[in-house]
Amino acid sequence: MPKTTFLKSSGNSVLPWLGLALILLIADQFTKVLILGYYNLGDSTYVTSFFNVVRVHNTGAAFSFLASASGWQRWFFTAIGIAAALFILWLLRSHSGQKLFSFALACILGGAIGNVVDRAMHGYVVDFLQFHWRDWYFPSFNIADAAITIGAACLILDELLRVRRTR
Repeated sequence: MPKTTFLKSSGNSVLPWLGLALILLIADQFTKVLILGYYNLGDSTYVTSFFNVVRVHNTGAAFSFLASASGWQRWFFTAIGIAAALFILWLLRSHSGQKLFSFALACILGGAIGNVVDRAMHGYVVDFLQFHWRDWYFPSFNIADAAITIGAACLILDELLRVRRTR
């Protein structure tokens, strides 16, 4: 029986999923470089009646969770991101033939690494997409956050479809 490498598992390659994660990571980092280069902290550009581009630094996690902590959260969230990335790599290797599941994992992987890079380089995550309605503003986010959200939604859909198939 031939040896299975990390990139192949049961005849299914992990490479397409790693490629997707890499594309998302590059898109995330490229847009953040643009924001850091052209916007000062707090600068905002009106785009539509419900959307602005704004430069925000998030030292916390989702919705600025623990943003006001004393600095330990930077390394805590970095460690969680690295652990999640390693776990996702293991899952991708084990389930690369399951398309929706692997798509979801690749989205989460690309987003998680994008935010880990920010924390390691800057000590905060660069957010810049701001949606609002009248005086209500949704917390600003970035491409990595959007990829993680899409991945999480696809994981839920994958599980719902799996449960439905077993009935």
